[in-house]
Order: sequence, then C-alpha cells, then structure tokens
Amino acid sequence: MTTWHTGRAMPHAIEIRPDDLTDEASRRLVALHIAGMHDTSPAESMHALDVDALRHPSISIWSAWIDGELAGIGALKSLDERRGELKSMRVDDRFLGYGVGRALLRHIVTEARDRGMTGLWLETGTAEEFVPAQRLYESEGFANCGPFEDYVLDSFSVFMTRAL
Repeated sequence: MTTWHTGRAMPHAIEIRPDDLTDEASRRLVALHIAGMHDTSPAESMHALDVDALRHPSISIWSAWIDGELAGIGALKSLDERRGELKSMRVDDRFLGYGVGRALLRHIVTEARDRGMTGLWLETGTAEEFVPAQRLYESEGFANCGPFEDYVLDSFSVFMTRAL
C-alpha cells in the first residue's frame, strides 16, 4: 500500500493498494471505463480490457482510494521480463483534479522499476477526452512512438513509451 497526498486546498490522502477486482466498486469502474471507450472509439480501435481479461496472470491491478471511496484504477501488463504496458488507467469522475491519475501512474512506474523493467508502453485515444491523459503521460516522461506488440497504426490511437 502506498499513500500519496493531493494538491487540493483540502489535502486528501490517496491510498493505493493491489486490487483483485472482487470489490463491486472496482468492477463498476472497469465497466464505466469500457463503456467510455466504446463511446469514443470504433470496436477495432477499442483496447480496454474487461474484468476477466484484467485477471490474466501477466497483469497487476491497483486501485486508488480517498476517504474510503474508490477514486481510480490502473494496471501493469508484463510484456516480457524487461517491458511493461500501462492498461486500464481510469479515474472516477468525482475525483478528477485530485491527482489520482498521477499517483497511480507514479505507483505503476515504481512497481515496474522494482520488477526490473526497463521500459513502459501505452496506448491511449486521440479524441478530445483523451487529451488530459496524453498531457499527464507527457509530463511524466512518456513520448510518442509507433505501435508496439500487436497494435496497429490507426487514427484513434496514440502510442507512447518511456525508459525506466
């Protein structure tokens, strides 16, 4: 468990802990994430994972909590021993602006380093709704790159990477 403090006027601690997606709040946030992806991307460009897919052994999930309420989720997929992919980063709308996404991202970067990974990759969308996420990733050292693994270049995806 990791605790981060937000930059809001009234500080709130963000508690980050491993999540097995058995909690109903976590399952609802994953479902909301997938629904949002379907709303902004065609099926062939929608790469969000459902609860069952997120339970794959190659994926670790964390949830962020503020005052006992689920504030966000994020996952790390091991591509191999040295590379990882960020998956399912989603902040509950009620907690936007609290630093939840940044806290989750930093936690996942730390976990990846601790596992000996030397690089992280991600895919995010190109629609206006994804611009804040793109800016967050850029501010944390991610840079645009081409498709990786089984992804293909399309107008609905932005690919980013960062060395660790």
